[in-house]
Amino acid sequence: MKDPIHPYPADFAWGVATSAYQIEGAAFEDGRGPSIWDAYALMPGKILNGENGTTACDHYHLWEQDLDLIKGLNLNAYRFSVAWPRILPEGMGRVNEKGLDFYDRLVDGLLERGLDPHLTLYHWDLPQALQNRGGWANRDIPHWFTEYALTVYRRLGDRVKSYCTFNEPWCTAELGYHIGRHAPGIQDLRMALLASYHIQLAHGDAIAALRGENTRAELGTVLNLYPVDPATDSPEDQEAALLLDAKINRWYLDPVFRGTFPDRAVQHYGDLMPEIDPERLKVAAQPLDFLGVNYYYRYWVSTEGKTLQNAERTDMGWEVYPEGIYRLMKDLHREYPAPKYYITENGAAFKDELVNGQVHDEDRVRFLKDHLQHLGRAIAEGVPVKGYFEWSLMDNFEWAFGYSKRFGIVHVDYETQKRTLKDSAKWYRNFVGEQRGILQK
Repeated sequence: MKDPIHPYPADFAWGVATSAYQIEGAAFEDGRGPSIWDAYALMPGKILNGENGTTACDHYHLWEQDLDLIKGLNLNAYRFSVAWPRILPEGMGRVNEKGLDFYDRLVDGLLERGLDPHLTLYHWDLPQALQNRGGWANRDIPHWFTEYALTVYRRLGDRVKSYCTFNEPWCTAELGYHIGRHAPGIQDLRMALLASYHIQLAHGDAIAALRGENTRAELGTVLNLYPVDPATDSPEDQEAALLLDAKINRWYLDPVFRGTFPDRAVQHYGDLMPEIDPERLKVAAQPLDFLGVNYYYRYWVSTEGKTLQNAERTDMGWEVYPEGIYRLMKDLHREYPAPKYYITENGAAFKDELVNGQVHDEDRVRFLKDHLQHLGRAIAEGVPVKGYFEWSLMDNFEWAFGYSKRFGIVHVDYETQKRTLKDSAKWYRNFVGEQRGILQK
């Protein structure tokens, strides 16, 4: 983009995001119970090169150094997730105080550095003990999740700026229970739909319970959302795009904002739909303080198998489409108005190389510039976006891809755990410093 980036609001939250299993390591230390990802990593062929998150970025031990990194980037916010099995090793009941102590220290460390803590309760690492009982397909799981949410809140309280119930529930249900590419690796569409229903109930129950604690923290959830474009004007492509939008976007937006599932998707699933209690589902539509939006790419739908030609793509194979963040936020605010939005994830994996102590990731610098330019347009046109969290602070365990994909603006040498700022981190540091008035333009 050659156009200048719109100035952002003075009170804007500038941050980076991470998740527990991807960075913490210390998988079997200080009383943490096994998660579904620990179990999944033991299954042959599930994770590239047989890798796992047992050590990851060793953030559990290096957290102070990592928080200093964040502070040094001129940021004022940090989004992280809590590991459920570190808090409740059996998923319910007995509380592991050492686990809570870690997040206690982390939150205090953030506040000492002038960084607002934005906490995600569930970023995919379900305690294996609960998976043994059926996981998200068990109808008791909304109760288990609410117990966990209250346990975390009652220790960390309003020192935390915001609590998010779920990160990308589509991934939990679809990748975990239908496609099977994520833990627990089940391939059963009916079970995936049931899991998605229980996640909605768990979200609503937990928000209601946290409201009952008279919290002053912001409460919300985080969805991965995508513009969906038909490849042609044909009725077949048009309908296919509408159906995909219903299945990946509205399937999670409609319950949260309207207490229902979208009719188009329900009719498509037909007899595979689990038994839904329409009155019970209304609990999902709790008043929210914010909606978190993770934006990476768009879907381009062709019933004839056509593909986008000459599209720039990331190392994940995803199209680089900066205008999508503008379109998405404009459409979202029109159809699903929330008091505020956070861009809770936006970033890209590229084939970064550390050469002579430096990483020249021009592709990622351009990616960030262009997306922030388009996001600034949406804000200038009245969309109440109040924060941006780049994904991710540092290279980390990328789920089924192991350590082969690097999303970080900070390079991690997994042998030595040395952190090195990439050019994108230096650009982001300077850009945010200018926006916040810390640095002169």
